[in-house]
Amino acid sequence: MSAPNGARRTKADHPALPMTDDELVETSKRCVAAGADGLHLHLRDAQGVHLLDAGRYRALLERLESDLPDTYLQVTSESAGRYEAEAQRAMMRKLKPRYVSVALREIVRQPTDWPAAHAFYDWAAEEGVEIQHILYSPQEVQGFVIATENGHIPGKHHLIQLVRGTYADGSLNAFALSEYLDELKRAEGQTFDWMVCAFGADETASLVEAARLGGKARVGFENSFHNADGSVATDNAERVREVDTALKQLQVMAS
Repeated sequence: MSAPNGARRTKADHPALPMTDDELVETSKRCVAAGADGLHLHLRDAQGVHLLDAGRYRALLERLESDLPDTYLQVTSESAGRYEAEAQRAMMRKLKPRYVSVALREIVRQPTDWPAAHAFYDWAAEEGVEIQHILYSPQEVQGFVIATENGHIPGKHHLIQLVRGTYADGSLNAFALSEYLDELKRAEGQTFDWMVCAFGADETASLVEAARLGGKARVGFENSFHNADGSVATDNAERVREVDTALKQLQVMAS
């Protein structure tokens, strides 16, 4: 999966970061040509600020479905400090996307949020809205596993996005990938399709490690501008191409 822009970075960070819908469509095409089979989509308003808007998402998805019919198209519900959980849920209910990423810590910010969150997760399951649950630490993975086991999050199979690092320092956090996975292994009667995204210059190495351990990879300017050799990538397609090549080499070695 490619995440070409995210919610916070702008052209001041990299001139090739897509901000408009037109730029995002063109970037998406190049990323798919470079090897991506999925896209993680963020909208921006006229001032370049993160935006959750069902109508804009719907129009963008229609364009991409036409141009890239075989591509997994995932929208974000990220708050980015701008939206409360109620607004996030309202956007998703209005759009009813096929695929969406949802951060557990944004939907459940305090224990009293669980009734509304539980109702939302039930609605998504009933409507066929496939959620990829974003988890930022082993502790959050532990909380997610508990929520699946006690029925707050329905289902027996779950899509997971494990986040390594933050915008704050642009590098990986102190947690080893194995710490996240150890918490997933504690789940009883649950299965997981997991993916990793990683901040900073270690992005490629972290994604290769994820693939070696049975996971999937999300790559792009949302998380890092840097290639494995430390150079700054020209565009998102270059980052996709490097990771795609590395994963193919891993497959050859495994065979």
